[in-house]
Amino acid sequence: MHIILQVIFIVIAAAAIFLFTRKTGQVRRNILLGRDETINDNKPQRWKNVLLLAFGQKKMFRNPLVAVMHFIIYAGFIIINLEVLEIIIDGIFGTHRIFAKPLGGLYSWLINAFEFLAVGVFTVCVIFLIRRNILHVKRLWMKELDGWPKSDANYILITEILLMSFFLTMNAADTALQTRGYGEYAQHVTGNFAFSQFLQPLFAGMSDNALMMLERTCWWLHIVGIFAFLNYLPYSKHLHILFAFPNAYYGRLQSKGKLDNMPEIQQEVLYAMQPELAPAATAPDHKKFGAKDIFDLSWKNLLDAYSCTECGRCTAACPANITGKVLSPRLIMMKTRDRAEEVGRNINQNKSFTEDNKSLLHDYITPEELRACTTCQACVEECPVSINPLDIIVQLRRYLVMEESNAPQEWNAMFSNIENNFAPWKFSPDERDRWATDMNS
Repeated sequence: MHIILQVIFIVIAAAAIFLFTRKTGQVRRNILLGRDETINDNKPQRWKNVLLLAFGQKKMFRNPLVAVMHFIIYAGFIIINLEVLEIIIDGIFGTHRIFAKPLGGLYSWLINAFEFLAVGVFTVCVIFLIRRNILHVKRLWMKELDGWPKSDANYILITEILLMSFFLTMNAADTALQTRGYGEYAQHVTGNFAFSQFLQPLFAGMSDNALMMLERTCWWLHIVGIFAFLNYLPYSKHLHILFAFPNAYYGRLQSKGKLDNMPEIQQEVLYAMQPELAPAATAPDHKKFGAKDIFDLSWKNLLDAYSCTECGRCTAACPANITGKVLSPRLIMMKTRDRAEEVGRNINQNKSFTEDNKSLLHDYITPEELRACTTCQACVEECPVSINPLDIIVQLRRYLVMEESNAPQEWNAMFSNIENNFAPWKFSPDERDRWATDMNS
């Protein structure tokens, strides 16, 4: 029987790892559909950002209470899953609590620590479910989250509650069987654990076999649940659990008020101001300005999209959104990821991308959304994992204006004034200081 269970466990584990690897490989391919961009400057600062923003969740602590709760879930995910190593070894080799004897008293201390975290994760997940579904925190209850995004968050919280419940019940049944001296459980006496011991009275009327079945059922549900959770991540916003770290490393280090200029445009402006510098040769082939689809964005823009937690802090801070305009930086990232996923499915089906007559601009993101942006950088400042929605907005808006000549009349008037008068105002440069002359008269 042990051999059969070992084979079943190995098959499930291998399938879970294979499916996860295949899907994350597809996500990586989708990200690399973006144009190349070299980001390798100031590595010490980048590692510091990984430590502070990804591991330390520095920006989350602007709201200390929520930050502490989020950190408990985060720590639980990282630390509690260390016990998965033991479960995997036990599953492969048919052992039971293989680390109990080698670690001695340290083993009980570790499991107690895991139980503290498990109870913390359970409690915080319940609180977060209440905040989302009963208290209706505004940024978590916006229309843009209707449907799958809202359900996705709830599924994850419920899954974590179940996983922690299986873990605690498994420990309670295990230690109860140790107390009874039942079978192989009696060979690994660990003593009662911090919280699971309070569940033992519930099992007082159960037979040894029934209690053993409960322990084994929770063991299997716990590990299979973790494998399922692993494969759910690439389809969920919770992929940020993995991508927050590279995204923090590759985050932009220049001041947030700085926008990347286009050298070609700077050159044309220079030639307009100093015609003698313009080359006599024929102008080179036209280069596309801005971005229309995900292929025109950089891989970092697409990594941003896949790293988005959909927390809505960017949208909550956006002055355009606050004043009722259609722009939502969070939705910009969600739509970019949706388009990347659609292109990925196209490639999966056709082996290479087949033109689908769609694009990120217009089919997913509208000009009205882009024009509402004030480039104030509030969304960039607020993001806890260094996502830059503004970079995508600016690139799409540049395409609108420079490739499609699609701009409001007010913008066109300003552009014309800058071209003719070197300023946004309709005054000749020679007359620009006349107001000062009138003051002296």
